[in-house]
Amino acid sequence: MQPMDGKVTRRRIGVVLGAFGAAPAYAQNSKPSTGTPKGGTSIQQSIDFKATPARIYEVLLDAKQFSAFTKDTAEIQPQPGGAFRLFGGRIEGRNIELITNQRIVQAWRPASWAAGVYSIVRFELVARDAGTRIVLDHAGFTEDKWEGLNAGWPKMYWEPLHKYLSA
Repeated sequence: MQPMDGKVTRRRIGVVLGAFGAAPAYAQNSKPSTGTPKGGTSIQQSIDFKATPARIYEVLLDAKQFSAFTKDTAEIQPQPGGAFRLFGGRIEGRNIELITNQRIVQAWRPASWAAGVYSIVRFELVARDAGTRIVLDHAGFTEDKWEGLNAGWPKMYWEPLHKYLSA
């Protein structure tokens, strides 16, 4: 994996992370729920899985398992500061914060975005009954990207992850 271009600065990440504020509200069902109307600049989705937080954390950060559930190539350096390239290089970024089995925070971008432009993706893994609720916060993108990103999470992550974990 080649090093990233270095344009993700701590200052830039800190500004975006400051936008998170209070903890998100949790959905009351197992289907993705969005907390921002069309045209927003952040996405909140909650989805329940019948797998432990440890299992989900492992799948999201292990290149081989990520490739298996997405059916596409992935390169992941699973440590803070580690780079990743997902979906055959269409998504790239760096892990900012990793709290084992609890939280994954990433500077995340489609490769088609302008160089140096990143959004922040935060996965909270909350143990719940016999499984896990993933609470996704995705922030720091322009309004014109909202619809595609909001539809992309269920299609590219939640639905294939459900299939993979239930196999």
